[in-house]
Amino acid sequence: MTRQLISSGSEYEAKFGYSRAVVEGDWVFVSGTTGFNYATGEISDDPAEQTRQTLRTISDALDQGGALMADVVRARYYVPNVEDWESISEVLGEVFGDIRPAATAVIADLIDPCMKEEIEVTARKAGDA
Repeated sequence: MTRQLISSGSEYEAKFGYSRAVVEGDWVFVSGTTGFNYATGEISDDPAEQTRQTLRTISDALDQGGALMADVVRARYYVPNVEDWESISEVLGEVFGDIRPAATAVIADLIDPCMKEEIEVTARKAGDA
């Protein structure tokens, strides 16, 4: 079994010693991902837009690992400001409403105060026993 490391191009991956995602067998583990657009280095002030960007980054990492958003079986959401939860959860519902992974939401500080949320997921590639 070959371990595959996936990068989003963030400078922090090498600096802090992590991968955007790791593929191990049938599983894809996506690290905590925030709303930064790694192509531009920008982050929106809007919690909903940050969540959309986060999910795009996660989707790209899953795709590189041979999985889809529909393969997500576990999700963890970290939100520093409970007042942002409603707009964040609406976006989550748009994406995960039919998928319905096991999920946990935690209110917790994040490393950078501009981050409105952080999401990590685990996926099992479809069609694998």
